[in-house]
Amino acid sequence: MKPALLPWALLLLATAPGPGPRPTADAQESCSMRCGTLDGSCSCHPTCSGLGTCCLDFRDFCLEISPYSGSMMGGKDFVVQHFKTISPTDGSVICRFKESIQTLGHVDSSGQVHCVSPLLYESGLIPFTVSMDNGHSFPRAGTWLAVHPNKVSMMEKSTLVNETRWQYYGTADTSGNLSLTWHVEALPTQTVTIELWGYEEIGMPYSQEWTAKWSYLYPLATHIPNSGSFTFTPKPAPPSYQKWQVGALRIIDSKNYAGQKDVQALWTNDHALAWHLSDDFREDPVAWARTQCQAWEELEEELPNFLEELPACPCTLAQARADSGRFFTDYGCDMEQGSVCTYHPEAVHCVRSVQASPRYGSGQQCCYSEDGTQLLTADSSSGSTPDRGHDWGAPPFRTPPRVPGMSHWLYDVLSFYYCCLWAPDCPRYMQRRPSNDCRDYRPPSLASAFGDPHFVTFDGTNFTFNGRGEYVLLEAALTDLKVQARAQPGTTSNGTQTRGTGLTAVAVQEGNSDVVEVRLANRTRGLEVLLNQGVLSFAEQSWMDLKGMFLSVAAGDRVSIMLASGAGLEVSLPGPFLSVSVLLPEKFRTHTHGLLGTLNGDPTDDFTLRSGRVLPPGTSPRELFVFGADWAVHNASSLLTYDSWLLVHNFLYQPKHDPTFEPLFPGETTLNPSQAQEAAKLCGDDHFCNFDVAATGSLSTGNATRVAYQLHQRRVQSLQPVVSCGWLAPPPNGKKDSNRYLAGSTIYFHCDNGYSLAGAETSTCQADGTWSSPTPKCQPGEDTLLKHLPALVPTHHPRGVPSLTLAPSPGRSYAVLLGIIFGGLAVVATVTLVYVLLRRRKGNM
Repeated sequence: MKPALLPWALLLLATAPGPGPRPTADAQESCSMRCGTLDGSCSCHPTCSGLGTCCLDFRDFCLEISPYSGSMMGGKDFVVQHFKTISPTDGSVICRFKESIQTLGHVDSSGQVHCVSPLLYESGLIPFTVSMDNGHSFPRAGTWLAVHPNKVSMMEKSTLVNETRWQYYGTADTSGNLSLTWHVEALPTQTVTIELWGYEEIGMPYSQEWTAKWSYLYPLATHIPNSGSFTFTPKPAPPSYQKWQVGALRIIDSKNYAGQKDVQALWTNDHALAWHLSDDFREDPVAWARTQCQAWEELEEELPNFLEELPACPCTLAQARADSGRFFTDYGCDMEQGSVCTYHPEAVHCVRSVQASPRYGSGQQCCYSEDGTQLLTADSSSGSTPDRGHDWGAPPFRTPPRVPGMSHWLYDVLSFYYCCLWAPDCPRYMQRRPSNDCRDYRPPSLASAFGDPHFVTFDGTNFTFNGRGEYVLLEAALTDLKVQARAQPGTTSNGTQTRGTGLTAVAVQEGNSDVVEVRLANRTRGLEVLLNQGVLSFAEQSWMDLKGMFLSVAAGDRVSIMLASGAGLEVSLPGPFLSVSVLLPEKFRTHTHGLLGTLNGDPTDDFTLRSGRVLPPGTSPRELFVFGADWAVHNASSLLTYDSWLLVHNFLYQPKHDPTFEPLFPGETTLNPSQAQEAAKLCGDDHFCNFDVAATGSLSTGNATRVAYQLHQRRVQSLQPVVSCGWLAPPPNGKKDSNRYLAGSTIYFHCDNGYSLAGAETSTCQADGTWSSPTPKCQPGEDTLLKHLPALVPTHHPRGVPSLTLAPSPGRSYAVLLGIIFGGLAVVATVTLVYVLLRRRKGNM
C-alpha cells in the first residue's frame, strides 16, 4: 500500500514533466494574492523556482526585498526587488504591515519601489503587503524581519559616544558635553534633525488596558549639517518631560516635520535619560535615586510574584553552555566575545532563558564566575538577576511586559540604576531580584546522529543505520514535536557512490510552529537553512525570532533551533555529512519514539518499532536495518522540502526507505594493511571512526565522525546532574570563605574581631543535598565583653560629697549591666573554688 501524499505533492505529480521540455507556467494564471499556494496550473509556492513551475508573475507578487531586516524601532528604507513600476508616481505606494500598520512608500527615479519600516513593538518576521493604487488593493506580499534594537548592526544606528557617561550624566564627576556619531551614508540627506523619544508603559499592570507607548518629546537640534557627529551640553528638560526616564534619540532628514512617524531614520540604543533629568537629580543624585528606588520597591510589592514560574538556573557554567535548548548566551556578558560584563563584573559569562515564562512573560538570567560557579545575589551584586520583563520579549509582544528590550528596561534595568548605580542601595534591588540557586535544575537529555550515520540515543544506546531515504529521528506527542532527516549515499574522491549513507537534511516542527530545515547546499556544500520550504539568507542577521521557535546561526557551520517547549536542536557540518544533536527537558521522559530511542532511562527498549514491538539490545546490524526502515517518514507527514526534480524523483515519488540499497554493515568491513594502520592511529578504539574509514575510504570522514562523537561525549559529561545544597548564609558578625554550594564543597566560617565562633567551624554539602552543619553563631568575645563592662563615673552625693558610681556603657541598659556583673561574679567564684580545691589536693600529696 502506497503512503498518502501531501496535497502539494499530488500537485507535483500532476505537473511532473515528461521526457521532453518542462512545461511553461500558464500565462493566464497569476500570483496576485496567492503567494505561498500551489493550487492552479502554476505555482506561487517557494519551491516553484527550483522546480520551474512558477507563475510568470511570481516575482512581481511574491516579493523579495533588500535589505530584508532592520530595527523594530523602524525607519529603515528597503527596496522591493525585481519589481518596477512604469510611471513613478510619488504618494501612490502604500506599504501595510500586519494588516493594520501603514507607511507611505515611494518610487525612485529608476522605477524601483521603496517602503519604510514602521515603529513596531515586536521582533520577528512581520508580514507586509504593498498597494500601488493608493490603498485600494494590496495584491503583493512579502516578509519583513524586525530585529531587537541590541542586535542591529552598528552601521545602521547612531552611537552614543561613551554610553556610560550618558547614563551617569549629572551624578558625581560627570558633566560637560555629550556626543553621538552616525554613518552619513546610512541617511543620505544634506541636513538632519535630532530628536528625543521617550518610552513608557501606561495603565494598570497586567490588565487589558496596560499599553506600551513611544512618544516624541523634543528636538536636540534642527537643520544641522549631516556631518556624522553632534556634540551638545545637556540641560534639564522642562517638568512636563520628566516622567520619561528611558528613551532613545532619533535622527531624521530635516525635510520631515518634528516627530513625524514612519520616515527614514537612525536610532541610538535605548538608555537611561540621566542627562535630561531635573535639577533635583543634579543637585543630589543619590537622594533622588533613593526616592526612585523606594518607589520602585513599593510598586514591586503590589505586582505579582513572577519568580515562581521561572526555570531553575543550571548549577555550573558547563551545564549552562550545554543546555542550549533552554538557555542562550546573554550578549551583555559573553566569554566568547570577551565581554566585560558591565552589570556583573565578577562574572565571565551569563545566559538567559530562551523562552519567557508563560503567564508573566518574565525571564531568567544565570551568571557564572571563571571557575564555573554560579554567582548569587545573596553573595554578590554580580549575581544572576531574574527579569520581570524578558529582554527578548514574548509573543504576542506588543503588550507589556512583553515588548522586546523596553519592558526589561523599565522594570529591571532602570531600577538597577536607581538602587545600584546612582545610589548605594543595591541590597534592596537584590532582595527583589534574587538568584535561583539551582536546586531544582534538571539537565536535559541528549541524543545525537552523525557520520555514516551513527546514532546515540537519549538513554545512551549506540548503533549504526545506513539506510537511504527519509526517517523519523524523533516524535513526541506531548508537544507534537517531529524531527525528520534525509540520508543519502556518500561519494568517494573519484565520484563513485559508497555503500554508506549520511544525513543531508534535518527538519523540525513543534505543534503549529514554523518548519525549519537545515540541509547540505548543492553548490557550496555548506549549510543551507529553509523556513517553510523557502531558503533563508543570513547575510544581515544571524538570529531570527520565528513562530514557536528561535533560530541562531554561528559562523555559518552551526545552526541552533530553540523550541517553545524547551527542546533544542543543533545541526553542524563537521565533515561531508550533517551532525545533529537533540536536547529534551525532563518533561519529555517516556514520550519519545523514533531512531533516537525511548527516553526513559532504560536503554533496553530503545529499538522500539512503530508497532510497539521491542528488539533486544543484542540485535544484529542487519536486524537493526529493519528497525531503521520501520521509521521511514510517511509522505503525508513529511516536513522535508522537495524543490528540485532530483529530490522529487528520488524521494517524493519513491518509497521513503529505499529497499534496493544494500549498505555496508558493521563487522563486514575490511581495510588493506596500510589503511588499517592509518585508521588505527587516527581512530584508536572509536568503532564509529573505524567503520567510516572502511566504508568511505576517507580518513578525513573518519576524523569528522571521531570529532562529532567526542563532542557528544563531552556534552553528555557537561550535562551530568550535580547536587546543590543551596545558599548557606554567613553568620552575623562573621563571614564565610566560599560561595560554592555543590556536593563536596566545604565552607569555612570566621568571626569578626571581637567575636568568637559558637558552632561548627565548617559545613560540607552532602550527597543528599543537605549541609552537614548549620551556620554557626558569632558571640561577643573578650574584647567585646570589655566594651560592655560598667564604667566608673563621677557623681555627686545628695549631700554634696563627690564619689564614683558604676554606670552602663553607652547604649546599654542597666539590665544588661547587672547581667554582666552577676556573670562576672559567678566566674570569679568558680575560679576561686577551683583554686582552693587544687591547694588542698596539693597539700595531701
